[in-house]
Amino acid sequence: MRIKLLWLIVAFLCFYAYRDWFKALCGLILLMAVIEHPDIPKTVGGIQGLNPWNLVFLCTFTAWLMGRRAQGLVWDMPKHVTWMLLAYLGVVVAGFIRMIADSDNIYLGLHQETIASLISEYFVNTIKWVVPGLMLYDGCRTRKRMTWGLAAVLGIYVLLALQLVRWMPPGTALSGTELTLRSRKIIENEIGFHAVNMSMILSGASWAMLAMMPLARKRWHKIGIGFLFVLIAYGQAVTAGRMGYVTWAMIGLILCVIRWRKMLLLVPVVPVLVTIFLPGVAERFTEGMGSNSRMVGEAVDDYAVTSGRTLIWPYVIDKIEESPIVGYGRQAMVRTGVSTFLLEELGEGFPHPHNAYLEMLFDNGVIGFILVMPFYVMIVWYSVLLFRDKRNPMFAAVGGMSCSLVLALLIAAMGSQTFYPREGAVGMWCAIGMMLRMYKARQAMPALARQAQMARVREARMRHQAMMSPELGRAGQ
Repeated sequence: MRIKLLWLIVAFLCFYAYRDWFKALCGLILLMAVIEHPDIPKTVGGIQGLNPWNLVFLCTFTAWLMGRRAQGLVWDMPKHVTWMLLAYLGVVVAGFIRMIADSDNIYLGLHQETIASLISEYFVNTIKWVVPGLMLYDGCRTRKRMTWGLAAVLGIYVLLALQLVRWMPPGTALSGTELTLRSRKIIENEIGFHAVNMSMILSGASWAMLAMMPLARKRWHKIGIGFLFVLIAYGQAVTAGRMGYVTWAMIGLILCVIRWRKMLLLVPVVPVLVTIFLPGVAERFTEGMGSNSRMVGEAVDDYAVTSGRTLIWPYVIDKIEESPIVGYGRQAMVRTGVSTFLLEELGEGFPHPHNAYLEMLFDNGVIGFILVMPFYVMIVWYSVLLFRDKRNPMFAAVGGMSCSLVLALLIAAMGSQTFYPREGAVGMWCAIGMMLRMYKARQAMPALARQAQMARVREARMRHQAMMSPELGRAGQ
């Protein structure tokens, strides 16, 4: 029944896209909340890449190209942003090409990947996750469309949180052990996202929801936003992702320092509330520390606290130093044999360095790192400027959302994640596109103000001349 309903929604969005591609795009974005569910078909008719989400994406993308041409829309993204984004994607493409050239050394799982699967997974699927954000930038040219975009992006996280509430009831948060075991088993099997990735996805989402407060005009609007904030925060808590917990706390502190300084008074209260109402979360967070550690020895405790991350980083850094300038291309951890070596030495395979910054250096070297990271610095800076701007509530809302979601990636990247675009980051890329549209509108405000002032001056001058003309006529008589 669920699959039939999904196909009905997909068919509707595909046809409706040619009537209103923007609303179809919002529906496409919302589908991200369920598209990773195990029951959702990954292929249709055995054709790789042909799945429900891709069908809607293809129709929406085609309708967007046709619609913007018919409307005469001009791509007006600032040139420096465009070039920085192209440099970013250029690094992704270059890393992919180098990986393909060394495809004999690609072993993912228990089988060697085919060239077709490599192209689909590491090229097409990587680039396509950025496109909805670009389409939102091009489409959010009115306040109404911006509101639709906000609802679609935040809707992803609300739907994910609702699924977590269903499968992870409050009773699971009473014990750290039960929380960990259930989250690892249930979240991936019933929702489709890995628990660690889900923790990162939602760590910034609750703060993004709270950033909508400036848009609330009525009391029940504020109550609703507050409820959804708690809902998403609870969903993030039951993922049992410790790096996600740290990320959530750091994002909150940063946003409080930037704009919500009064909320800093609540900082000491939060740990107390978590310990009282969600003791399993507190137990999970302190696992491997002090009396909570069931292991002996400082090194073993370190392994428990960091899930082995700090033990593998020295091996990764040593390999990076062998080719620091250009790296090895994508999936360097697997292709260089480091993953196999760690499996033999530690008894556990690590196909990823568990640090997105190290992964970028490993794959693309210092050159790739320098081309990618300034893009995120620029996005965070623009988001902060909007978040602090009190002239327009939409500035603060969109800026706060973008800042929260991008910071979630940048902070969580120290313990996991990746800077290669993927499905869990679609909401972030959409927020970036909307933020850039708002930033461009903010930049245009002084020019518009000057134009309005000049218009008022011209109007006053014309009125003055009209008043003076009869007087000059009488003086001539």
